[in-house]
Amino acid sequence: MISHMKGAARIPLLSVEEAKLAAEQIGLPAQMAELSVFRVLLRHPELCKAIFGLLSGLLFRGKLDARLRELVILRIGWATKSEYEWTQHWRVASQLGVSEADMLAVRDWRQSGRFGAAEHAVLAATDETLEQGAISPETWRACETELGSHENLLELVAAIGNWRLFSSLLRSLEIPLEDGVSSWPPDGVRP
Repeated sequence: MISHMKGAARIPLLSVEEAKLAAEQIGLPAQMAELSVFRVLLRHPELCKAIFGLLSGLLFRGKLDARLRELVILRIGWATKSEYEWTQHWRVASQLGVSEADMLAVRDWRQSGRFGAAEHAVLAATDETLEQGAISPETWRACETELGSHENLLELVAAIGNWRLFSSLLRSLEIPLEDGVSSWPPDGVRP
């Protein structure tokens, strides 16, 4: 019988050592194996490999502007109440030089006044996908205007879908933050 203790992931995390060994066998970078989400996903190596393939393509070889991508991910984290996603990508966006004010503005981006047309287009696309399952024709035209290429448009749709998937995985599996990581940066405010 599989049991679940409150405060723990629904599927137990592998130890860091077990996760690194499993990661090595499927070609996942060792530093990724230290993250709680991969310490769970590596219990199913083939699934983990498939999920990581899309993730790494978008993060490390993507054409879509990294700042726009991170604003989309933070919006998904906020809108779906995914503490892990918000917290992890707060760090990633910070490392990419996204300002704290811009990251906080995704909480209520329509009212913030901080963003230009490109940000409005991708954030509208994100919200529409979360709320309706697809991007409206009007928002699609705005994304075409602002993103300019088919590659960028394809990546936007894939990024929204990928990080929506991650939000569902993280929340459904109750993936905990890594030890020592503060919740809901920078101010602990939750959606």
